[in-house]
Amino acid sequence: MPAEQLQAQIENVRDLRSVVKTMKALAAVSIRQYQTAVESLLDYHRTVETGLQFVLQAPNWDSDRDPNLIDKASTASGDTLVAIVFGSDRGLCGQFNEKVARLADEKLTDFPEENLFIAAVGDRVSLPLQAQKRQISARFSVPNSIAGITDRVRELLVSLQNWRSEKNVRRVLLFYNRSRSGSAYEPQQFSLLPLNENWLRELQERDRPSSGLPSFYGDRAAMFSALIREHLFVSLYRAFAESLASENASRLSSMQAAEKNIRERLDDLTSQYRRQRQSAITSELLDIASGFEALTD
Repeated sequence: MPAEQLQAQIENVRDLRSVVKTMKALAAVSIRQYQTAVESLLDYHRTVETGLQFVLQAPNWDSDRDPNLIDKASTASGDTLVAIVFGSDRGLCGQFNEKVARLADEKLTDFPEENLFIAAVGDRVSLPLQAQKRQISARFSVPNSIAGITDRVRELLVSLQNWRSEKNVRRVLLFYNRSRSGSAYEPQQFSLLPLNENWLRELQERDRPSSGLPSFYGDRAAMFSALIREHLFVSLYRAFAESLASENASRLSSMQAAEKNIRERLDDLTSQYRRQRQSAITSELLDIASGFEALTD
C-alpha cells in the first residue's frame, strides 16, 4: 500500500479514536449519574415503607377486606401477565439487550402466549425478543436523561392502569439489567404486581421507630392506595435508572475494547508507514549513490 494511503488511514483511525474516547467519557459520567439516582431513591422508598407500616399497624386494620388492596391471589388461567422488558434505543452497548431478552424468554416459557402481554422499553430490545418468537404488544422509548425518567414512569403507570382494567391483568413482571461493580451488570426479574405478601406482613410486624401510636388523617384505604402508587412509582423509576446505568456500563466496556483494537490497529498502520518511508528513503539514497557513481566514472 502506498505511503499516502497509509497516512490517510492513520488520520482516519486517529479521528475514530477521538470519537471512542469521547463516548467512553460520556458513558462513565452517565453511569455515576444514574447510580446516584438509584441511591437517592433509597431514602424515599424507606419513607414510603414507613407510611405503609403505620397504615398496616393502625387499629382494626384488615387488609383482606379492603377494596383498594391490590389482588394478592395467584394468577388464574384467564388472567393476563404483563412483562415489561427494559432495553436501549441506541447501539454500541454489547450484549446488553440480548442478555435481558434471554432472561425474559426463559422466565416466560411456561406462560401461555395468548395470555402474555410484552411491553418493550427501547427499540433495540425488540429485535432479540422477536428473534425468540415473542410478540411485542406495546413499545416505549428510553429517556435520554434523568429528568426524562419521571415522565416515562408516569406514562407506564397510566398504561398499567388501563391494562389492568381492560385485559384482566393480575401480574406484572419487570425485566431489566442491574449494574454491579465497575462496568459489570446482570439481568434480573422483579415482580411489580401482585404485592409481595411477605413484604406486607413484615411491614405490619416491624417495630415502630417510636413508642407513640401512628396516626394519620383521611380514609385509611385511600391512604394505603396512595402509598402503593408511590411504591409502584419508585419501583419503575429504579428499573429505569438501573437499566440506564447498566446500558452505559455496557457501552463503556464496549468502548474500552474498541479503544484497545484501535490502538493496536494504529500501531500496525504506523509501523507499516514507517517501513514504507524507510524503504522509500533507502531507494532514494541508492538512486543518488548510483547517479554519483555514474557521473564520476
